[in-house]
Amino acid sequence: MTILVTGARGGVSRALVGQLLDAGQEVRAGGRAPDAVDLPDVVELDLARAETFDKALAGVTAVFLYAELGGLGAFLDAATKAGVEHVVLLSARGADPAAPDAIMRVHGEAEAAVHASGIAWTFLRPGGFATNRLWWAAAVREQGPVREPFPDSESALIHEADLAAVARHALTEPGHDGAAYTITGPESLTARRHAELIGEVIGRTVTVERQDLDEYRESLRHLPAELLETRIRRLAALVGKPDPTTTTVEEVTGTPARTFARWAADHAADFR
Repeated sequence: MTILVTGARGGVSRALVGQLLDAGQEVRAGGRAPDAVDLPDVVELDLARAETFDKALAGVTAVFLYAELGGLGAFLDAATKAGVEHVVLLSARGADPAAPDAIMRVHGEAEAAVHASGIAWTFLRPGGFATNRLWWAAAVREQGPVREPFPDSESALIHEADLAAVARHALTEPGHDGAAYTITGPESLTARRHAELIGEVIGRTVTVERQDLDEYRESLRHLPAELLETRIRRLAALVGKPDPTTTTVEEVTGTPARTFARWAADHAADFR
């Protein structure tokens, strides 16, 4: 069977493609800029352009899919016609189409669309991504402080390799149809502690400065205003409050989730 992995340039997708290839699976990567991806089978795939669907889906029996609403319904229709048997959707913890939280609502709507397609599904619902700390990389390389609006906000960030491992099991093994997996890293840490751990692996102190909220909003002006304000409220709510963790990674894969310290070590070159 051929597995289609969408979002080919994303961190989770890159990790997933590598793990599937290592396991001997036939993999096709799809993305908006296929020339930027160095893989044996890469095709253009843009959910906003239905003309890219047929080539991407030819011979595909399973799909790893990001929760994009634009074009999702048309893509799922094409996947049904192409004979796709299983969709693993990268959603988000707390996904609910009726949620007041804009981020959770968007992911919940994506889940509802997949469910309505009639294709067997597995939903992956991660909390925060460790790769989001790569936003600090330029500042750390320049030996400056990193800036965060809520330095004491806690999160249980997931290593992209662990999220990919859960997806790999769901795509290649029986027993995951209809499962909605809430996935986190193994520990809740503050942004300050994340900076300390990055500093430890690169051999110097990384400090955190409190960022003015207006400056933070400006740095993320590409996001829809409702999503940005939702993110701010979420970060504020976790100041001094542990982010709940799960053991899903170990339950599905048999291996405990990687720590943030491991993630920092794996990405040390990005910060040097």
